[in-house]
Amino acid sequence: MRFIFDTTEISVNVPDQATLLREVRDRFRAKAGFALATINLDHLVKLRSSASFRAAYAAQDLVTADGNPIVWLSRLAGKDMSLVPGSDSILPLCRVAAEEGVTLALVGSTEASLSAAADYLQSQVPGLTVVAKIAPPFGFDPNGEEAAAIFDNLNQSGAGLCLIALGAPKQELFAAAGRQKSPTIGFASIGAGLDFFAGTQTRAPEWVRKFAMEWLWRALSSPKRLGPRYLKCIAILPGQVIRAVFMRFSQG
Repeated sequence: MRFIFDTTEISVNVPDQATLLREVRDRFRAKAGFALATINLDHLVKLRSSASFRAAYAAQDLVTADGNPIVWLSRLAGKDMSLVPGSDSILPLCRVAAEEGVTLALVGSTEASLSAAADYLQSQVPGLTVVAKIAPPFGFDPNGEEAAAIFDNLNQSGAGLCLIALGAPKQELFAAAGRQKSPTIGFASIGAGLDFFAGTQTRAPEWVRKFAMEWLWRALSSPKRLGPRYLKCIAILPGQVIRAVFMRFSQG
């Protein structure tokens, strides 16, 4: 079940969380790595202008719909997709890892946030073991020498799952590099998810998310930083809607 977004040729290939967890479990058992990305409108904006980001997305094995507009566009195109945000996938992924005896690494954010997030995850998921917590320095290049050192660290740690909290596009670039440098590790790009668990960032209340208004809550909480970003997202929606309708009728 795939929905390809305009000229980026990027598609959602995992329709729901149950499918994601089955695929991840199978890969853990086969000791086969993966790169997981969760696409949203902001990513689509960035993909249009960045060849390196498009290449990184093309290297992702699993792509889910992160954001209700992506779900609505997919359904408009006749593809049955469910919302699978990166933040909501962290605990389920960790549970599967613990059940399969797979250890966890955390990369991104800050040392304090990673430490707090590790404590939280291990308290919530019995049997989960965090074997590496790595906070890259400011200005970190996901394809540079510092990244190579991190991959060496990850390989030596024995981690089978790595949660990446670097933000787009750095986390997807890092995950794409990891498919070559650390092919047995599963890399999941989860944005601010670890900071939510650490308490260093506040997520929109559940009732806001229920009404698909998290984007508005975030925009109002930081209008100068996020306002321009959301305006760019809104600007690409009409073209995406037209494409989705075209896809639906061209298949019928």
